[in-house]
Amino acid sequence: MSLTPTLQEFVDDFAAVGEQDRLMLLLDHADALPGLPARYADHPDLLERVLECQSPVFLFVEVDGGAVHVHATAPEEAPTTRGFASILVRGLDGATVDEALAVPADLSSMLGLERAVSPLRLRGMSGMLGRIQRQIRERTAG
Repeated sequence: MSLTPTLQEFVDDFAAVGEQDRLMLLLDHADALPGLPARYADHPDLLERVLECQSPVFLFVEVDGGAVHVHATAPEEAPTTRGFASILVRGLDGATVDEALAVPADLSSMLGLERAVSPLRLRGMSGMLGRIQRQIRERTAG
């Protein structure tokens, strides 16, 4: 198991609260999802839709000088999905390629969300991370 320091902090925060409070903590993260940079806000066609999510979630990964930057949108009407997107965006920002690719696919389980959100939402969360890691591999190939 390998997490960025920020993702580890998030995992620790979720572990520190009871199971019933984890959903509220996830919803708190929804409010912290950064907005898109203007270069993406004006060109939504550059973003990839996360089809595993029931809600329209879009993301794009940049790798600049070996550092990963994730940009994502998720509707305010989907706060659990938006909260997980926020965790990924902030938790991977500035990570090295190797650090970002080492994040385990079961991050949502590490956060203790199996009982807090539906299996469909968990699938969407895994889909977000999978697409981020695939985009990183594509941008660093060759």
